Amino acid sequence: MLISFLLMFAVTAGAIGLTYLVIDDEPLMFRIAAGNIVGCAIFGTALFVISSVLGLTYVSVAIALLVTLSPMLLLIDKGRKKRFAYDIAKAFGKLQGGTLARFTGFAFYAFFFIVFLLFFSQTMYVTPAGIFTGGSQNLGDLPYHLGAIFSFTDGGNLPPQNPSYAGAKFTYPFIADLITAASVRLGSTVESSFFVQNTAWALALLVILERLVVRFTGNKLAGRIAPFLLFFSGGLGFLWFAKDYWEQARSLWEIVWALPRDYTIGDHFRWGNSLVVLFITQRSLLLGMPLTLLVLGYLWKVFNAETAENIEQKPPLLLASSTHPLLFGLLAGTLPLIHLHSLVVLFVVTGVLFILQPAKWKQWTAFGLGVCVIAVPELVWSMTGSATRTNEFIGWHFGWDSGKTNVLWFWIKNTGIMIPIVIAAVYYFWSTRSSENDSSDATRDLSLLFFYIPFALLFLVSNVVKLAPWEWDNIKVLIYWFVGSLPLIALLLAKIWDKGKSFRYVALGLILLMTAAGSLDVWRTMTSQNKIQVFDTDAVRLAAQLKAKTEQDAIILNAPTYNSAIVLSGRLSFMRYSGHLSSHGIDYLPREEEVKKMYQGGAVAEMLLKKNNISYVLVSPEERNSMSANEAAYAKFPIIAESGQYRVYKVN
Repeated sequence: MLISFLLMFAVTAGAIGLTYLVIDDEPLMFRIAAGNIVGCAIFGTALFVISSVLGLTYVSVAIALLVTLSPMLLLIDKGRKKRFAYDIAKAFGKLQGGTLARFTGFAFYAFFFIVFLLFFSQTMYVTPAGIFTGGSQNLGDLPYHLGAIFSFTDGGNLPPQNPSYAGAKFTYPFIADLITAASVRLGSTVESSFFVQNTAWALALLVILERLVVRFTGNKLAGRIAPFLLFFSGGLGFLWFAKDYWEQARSLWEIVWALPRDYTIGDHFRWGNSLVVLFITQRSLLLGMPLTLLVLGYLWKVFNAETAENIEQKPPLLLASSTHPLLFGLLAGTLPLIHLHSLVVLFVVTGVLFILQPAKWKQWTAFGLGVCVIAVPELVWSMTGSATRTNEFIGWHFGWDSGKTNVLWFWIKNTGIMIPIVIAAVYYFWSTRSSENDSSDATRDLSLLFFYIPFALLFLVSNVVKLAPWEWDNIKVLIYWFVGSLPLIALLLAKIWDKGKSFRYVALGLILLMTAAGSLDVWRTMTSQNKIQVFDTDAVRLAAQLKAKTEQDAIILNAPTYNSAIVLSGRLSFMRYSGHLSSHGIDYLPREEEVKKMYQGGAVAEMLLKKNNISYVLVSPEERNSMSANEAAYAKFPIIAESGQYRVYKVN
């Protein structure tokens, strides 16, 4: 764990210097959070380029670290050095004294820190019985990420092929997993790397979101409310919990410590809690969202500035403000290999803002050019030789994942009172725009309403158009509609709170209604109530043998399942889980037919094995059950790895 922590510390320290070029008047905590995310983006992108030439070696990791640490040289400048020292002194000064404000601030961050520690400790853990996860929705995603990570560390898979579909370009955004692989290469374990990195990125997201909402609303309380609404998001599932409690002959204490199911995702719900269904499963989003929010913070500054000269008010010796759009564009340009849907969101937001304020075309254009410098080469690389069919990503589909449920009831059930409160907030701030006592508040509130337009558009588009082969994946865009709604919701709740003591109960009640179901699901995970086996001991032992006895570039035949033992070996599979492949737009059916024929054995099987350059064949309980594997046909081949009911035959 120490190695993972030191790696996170190093990439963060390097990028903190970069924040003094483009970010003004923010506390040290925000700079640390931004430095962590920007540093990871730089480190991961540099490591991909360098490792594609040198492989994932100590040398390539060291070079990428030097690139990431280089912005520290910016602090040599006397002006920046003085500003940095001032920020440190100010941060330590806030720790002095025992005021109520300081105590509540400490309690706020301490609460989320403890939640993240307990929650992400359940991402993956190893016991004598095998590899487990405590994430109820992480059963399929964990092995997918492990397959990518081990292909980097043990399979020499750089530049990467798809570990689940040998021979095709790996188009899934893999930078988060590559950073984990670097930590493993330096000597860390995968589980500790997951824990440290996920916790660090979640904390960074917390700080960045809080400060972003404060910047948007000018209200510190709104900034504190927003993270609760995001991390404990949920719908009306608490009503189903009440029903379960009523029907079971157990006390409230007993049922809370043994919750029977999730209350934001399942048979009745599709939205899910952000931590449970997104941040523990889709690590690329956990890195991509805070990066996107940093860019959105700058776009807000451009949109809200009266003139181009007011876009950046900064101390001397920093770069000219005209360079800032380009720098933020370069930062956004790293998103194709971090989280592509986040880049799509920024494209929509920037396009709408350009239409709303065409007079600032220079800033919008400079930002777009910066994006293109990095994003275009990454997109060209990822699409060349890809098995992904881009036409699978766009199609008419009404109501997102509502199925046969009435769309209005679907959204109310899944998000509770969130949408009504958004509508109420829009109405309130629009109707009071000319009656505010403080004209600056009125101007900010009006700007916030206009800035919300692209996020509302994202919601509408995601309800009529399928943006991925699997319609549920629209949530990768919908979550930004949710985050874009948070400033409006949090500001309205803060204003209700400020109206007086009795109104505070109303505000607390509304917050509770929006977070009750999500809190139950987060609690269920962080208290280790889910004990889900992903790999048994024999699979772990077999993978260790494969690492020692097979070539790094070997292609192995296995049943198309999500948790094949081959995942842990770092070797490429001819084909893995069809659900993952279809969700990435890959036409897997012809290859799946070949897999079935090869497991039948005989002359046709041997011809296909040779044609597809397959060197090894796995026969385990999964292949025997789902593929009806004719193991007798492979008896003539030598067994090169075996553990329990797992056997691997060398066929080529």
